[in-house]
Amino acid sequence: MKTAQAGTLESMDCLVTASEAEKGKGIFITMEGSNIARFRDSILKTAKTTLQEMGIKDVILSIQYNGANDIVLKARVEAAAKALIGGDN
Repeated sequence: MKTAQAGTLESMDCLVTASEAEKGKGIFITMEGSNIARFRDSILKTAKTTLQEMGIKDVILSIQYNGANDIVLKARVEAAAKALIGGDN
């Protein structure tokens, strides 16, 4: 299975791992981190919206959240997804 990562485990960042999913399986997201309970809905919305804007419909995403703001989270999701699909843009 092909995977790609973006980010770090440092404070105020997140580590996003994107893995291939079977066609038609949709977007599946798992999350870990100390503030997940508090920010779960916001993290999910940002990650899903970013993937949808990129036209990605089938992916497994793992987010290790360490306090990243929405802009950082979006950048990490985008970078991991682009690395997974092999895109440069």
